[in-house]
Amino acid sequence: MATGHLSEEDLKALYIGKDIANLPRPCAVLDAAILRRNCDKMRRAMKALNVGFRAHVKTHKTWQVTQLQMGEENTDVNLVASTVNEIEHLVVLLKDFKAKGRRINVLYGIPLVPSQVPRLAQLACELGEGSISVMIDHPDQLSYLERFSAITHFPACVFLKVDTGYHRAGLPPIALNKNGLLEKLADAEKLGFARLLGVYSHSSLSYSGTTPQQAMAHLTSEIIGCRDAVQHHQHLLPHRKLVLSVGATPQAAAMQNLVQERKPTPETKALKDLLRCPLPSTDLEIELHAGNYAVLDMQQLETNADARGNPEEEIAISVIAEVCSLYNDGERSRPEALLAAGTLALGREPCHSYSGWGVVGNWRRATATPRLIVGRISQEHSIVSWEMESDEIPKIPLEISQAVRIYPNHACITGAMYGWYWIVDSSLDDGSKIVDVWMRASGYRT
Repeated sequence: MATGHLSEEDLKALYIGKDIANLPRPCAVLDAAILRRNCDKMRRAMKALNVGFRAHVKTHKTWQVTQLQMGEENTDVNLVASTVNEIEHLVVLLKDFKAKGRRINVLYGIPLVPSQVPRLAQLACELGEGSISVMIDHPDQLSYLERFSAITHFPACVFLKVDTGYHRAGLPPIALNKNGLLEKLADAEKLGFARLLGVYSHSSLSYSGTTPQQAMAHLTSEIIGCRDAVQHHQHLLPHRKLVLSVGATPQAAAMQNLVQERKPTPETKALKDLLRCPLPSTDLEIELHAGNYAVLDMQQLETNADARGNPEEEIAISVIAEVCSLYNDGERSRPEALLAAGTLALGREPCHSYSGWGVVGNWRRATATPRLIVGRISQEHSIVSWEMESDEIPKIPLEISQAVRIYPNHACITGAMYGWYWIVDSSLDDGSKIVDVWMRASGYRT
């Protein structure tokens, strides 16, 4: 049955209780048990370290995973979104958080896009003062804060974007006052259409690391960069509490090593000191942000930022694909299988630790060593092969029509290929029965 035009209610009525092997393929599956475990682990680590936390929603784009990220504790709800559509998708949940007495703040996580100001302002009107933050890194963006305030009748919350080495967006720590940006922002505060919350850096340099020590070193460098930005411009910044918002999933995941370590090293002690007091004689507060940690993927596992098991135990997202042909009889230089799922089902994101485009799990087949990987990929199909070089390569142990479970390299990109997730729960069975359907915020407009 075609599912493209079915409503969420129709999908649930038709498919809850069914086995994922019987779903229309390819499709994206999330394991709720792994999601809960990953989210709980991160919240416990942040609480143990006594640092703030801002969860990114761009990987999953669902209100259900956002709810898991925030938990049930009566704490502030601080989020980052990459698109306005994601924030709009969360409005009902955000109102529920607010009704329960939780303070909410959602950061639009890109230097302010002028065309999105009316939508952001409408969301702020709906959710209340202090609910929406924007980031800026250019003085010409300030006039759009005034437009925001003209609609909402209260100031826009602002983070200054700092470039700590990734060079995607933001200003260098010593050049935060580009063309008088800080003086102009101070004037905007006096006029009542802006309020500075702090500085924000996102460095994906840690994605290239392979050890917890490297991830923590990246975090230390990022905190120092933001600290230096504040220290260098202290005379131009308001004398009140400001937030240093830093991190990415490898850095945040590595923080769990700080919680568990028994014998601190000089490096971890220095990082703990930074987390506790980034700049003496100032009221600066560290906030870590991360998003992929809830779902994880092969890229994140290969950073080794935290002690983790195999993909099937750690990665919540998988793609169910169908074998449509086999080449086990000498047709090619090595045995291969053809899947009816390619770039538009898996994404085409590389992983530095291996040469494939996804890892085929051991779901419903004998555990294999070495592993099967998606070795080549095209738009709508891909080739599965062994991750090995040998004169004697065994046949691919799959059958035509068999459903396989693939763990993707980059969950953010893979998820974007689908309008919803099929939800399983491996704490109830082997993670094969559909228990729910979660719709994603897709695209850029509702």
